[in-house]
Amino acid sequence: MPTIALLILSNIFMTVAWYWHLKGGMNKPILAVVLISWGIALVEYCFAVPANRLGYANGWSGAQLKIAQEAITLTVFAGFMVAVLGEPLHWRHLAAFACIMAAVAFLFWGKP
Repeated sequence: MPTIALLILSNIFMTVAWYWHLKGGMNKPILAVVLISWGIALVEYCFAVPANRLGYANGWSGAQLKIAQEAITLTVFAGFMVAVLGEPLHWRHLAAFACIMAAVAFLFWGKP
């Protein structure tokens, strides 16, 4: 599904834009970090905007688009947290993800 694929790409770029500097970039000036992050976020918008337009045009509601994006964000961030930041996953992360997936189910179940 193109909407999901574009949202995944968008979230990869946004996660990098927001968190890349936490590992090894803490010594960079904040203005440089902000400008670099804005540049990365621009690429993110190039995926997010078409994903939302395409999803909406294909019958997804705004709420469905947002909750799908949140579920994808948690999945992408979990991978980034482990692979880049070196932080372990905990049962609380899985419980939070289960709650978000329940929200996804509520918004997509019996779609009008």
